[in-house]
Amino acid sequence: MKLAVALFIAASAHVIVARAQDNVRTLTPIQMAIEEHRQRLSSTEIEDRREALMRLRALQRPEASRVALSALNDPAPIVRVTAAAAVLWLPPDESAAGLIPLLSDKDEFVRQHAAYALGQTRSHAAVAGLIERLSDKKDSVRGAAAVALGQIGDETAVTSLAAVLNPQAGLTSSKKSKGKREQNAFVLRSAARSLGQIRSRAGLPALIAALEGEKSEVDLRREAASAIGEIGDASAIPALRTAETASDPYLAEVAHQAIKKISKSVKASGT
Repeated sequence: MKLAVALFIAASAHVIVARAQDNVRTLTPIQMAIEEHRQRLSSTEIEDRREALMRLRALQRPEASRVALSALNDPAPIVRVTAAAAVLWLPPDESAAGLIPLLSDKDEFVRQHAAYALGQTRSHAAVAGLIERLSDKKDSVRGAAAVALGQIGDETAVTSLAAVLNPQAGLTSSKKSKGKREQNAFVLRSAARSLGQIRSRAGLPALIAALEGEKSEVDLRREAASAIGEIGDASAIPALRTAETASDPYLAEVAHQAIKKISKSVKASGT
């Protein structure tokens, strides 16, 4: 009896092993690579987990990104950052659902890269969280949020982006907007560029104020002129005409090109 039981156990084990081997043999090379990287995400070594995520990202496949989702909760900030870039081959809203919580991460670098990644998803589900990050304590995060909002192109972000350029241009829930002007040059330029990408006329007052502002840095004035051209509203032409005579030749050229773009748009629309 004992011999029969032993033989039965041995046979069962043989069958299990054989089936496992068959399953491995039926995996495609891509599936085998994904499974290998999935197992490496359990490593105790941070660099092993990072490398696994970079390799998953390089595959550029939804099934690879889905494996990377779990690493968004990794205890190491650098791994969470790497994961943020590895989940971007999922459907936009699925990527965004995993990334949005990272906008509240305690680590500045993680918040920054989560914002950039959300911009790449183009998911409108991320807009509210990114608007909140426009009032982040860190310049890098505010700038990333401004860039991302332009990439997504949702008009509901216009008021908040305009308030970054000019607190009097619109109302926002941001504490920063209460009379305090944004000082970081990259954040300001990013907000202006994003208003141009969104192409809403509601952003014009803030852009014109930035263009005409005597204290505005010339790079910001160039960005504002370019954004005004993207919006294409003829009411902004007088401000651009003034900028066309600026002492800075690059600003003058950007203003000139913006006028041409607006004139062409008006002519094409017949208005």
